[in-house]
Amino acid sequence: MNTPMQTTPVLGATQALATARETLAIEIQALQTLAQRLDDTFVQVAQAMLETPGRVVVMGMGKSGHIGRKIAATLASTGTPAFFVHPAEASHGDLGMVTQKDMVLAISNSGESHELTSLLPALKRQGVRIAAMTGGLSSSLAKHADWVLNTSVEREACPLNLAPTASTTVQLALGDAIASALLDARGFKAEDFALSHPGGSLGRKLLTHVRDVMRSGDDVPRVQANDGFDRLMREISAKNMGASAVVDADNRVVGIFTDGDLRRRIEDGTDLRNAKAAQLMHSQPRTISSDALAVDAAQLMEQHGITSVLVVDAQAHLVGMVHIRDLMVAKVI
Repeated sequence: MNTPMQTTPVLGATQALATARETLAIEIQALQTLAQRLDDTFVQVAQAMLETPGRVVVMGMGKSGHIGRKIAATLASTGTPAFFVHPAEASHGDLGMVTQKDMVLAISNSGESHELTSLLPALKRQGVRIAAMTGGLSSSLAKHADWVLNTSVEREACPLNLAPTASTTVQLALGDAIASALLDARGFKAEDFALSHPGGSLGRKLLTHVRDVMRSGDDVPRVQANDGFDRLMREISAKNMGASAVVDADNRVVGIFTDGDLRRRIEDGTDLRNAKAAQLMHSQPRTISSDALAVDAAQLMEQHGITSVLVVDAQAHLVGMVHIRDLMVAKVI
């Protein structure tokens, strides 16, 4: 018996764009409706989370569960201790992760997800406060919750009005709104965000200091102001940084000599063989403190078109040198 060959559906460009735009329009309208109906209940939920001595435990099944994981992650990364517990796993022991000091954010579009509603009596007996995020305002979840955040939508963006689309968009946006309100109330700053994202680019930029990336000790090219051109060039070549600091007898920075300075001196006909470092150097070089952020050193280099910056202490003593390559290796830039 021959099996009929299956053909790949053909996507009609006009229809696809029309469907996509309608989907976005429906979801935009759902978000606008959500924004208009926010009321004091939102404030109460945010305040309760702010005052919770434990953690915010987010729960949800199916697509609401996926949204719940993201909400928990956003809360945790913006200063509100939170984690996600799968309702099905909770009923088989993971409910022990929830303590009386915690608060539960339960997410269900219908408010009747069995795996979630079956946990409500145990949570209530434990004295755990529950905030519901649901479109079922008369549902079992809504009746058992201490607060109900209305996430109902007029219709799903799915052409069949079946797949969770607009409803999950509303859930996600409301979670972001809660996290943003809490972030603002806590006075959460970019530096705080970086502490919970040490492996990300923002973390590297806000947590990496010049002292973490600079060359120090014998690795720093330096010469005395009265050293000759040959000593200056040997130091630059040996340390491979394309420049050398020029210091006085007390190791205070008085200048810098770079590969670019060498080209300029050759072009203007300077007698290099008999010249001293003090005559060749560029005085008043760009310097930075070892306590400064490495990203500040990068900005200094970009602003002045240079590839290295001398690191000095409060008395202008040379303590290090940072090259653009060091910043690239540290992934600051």
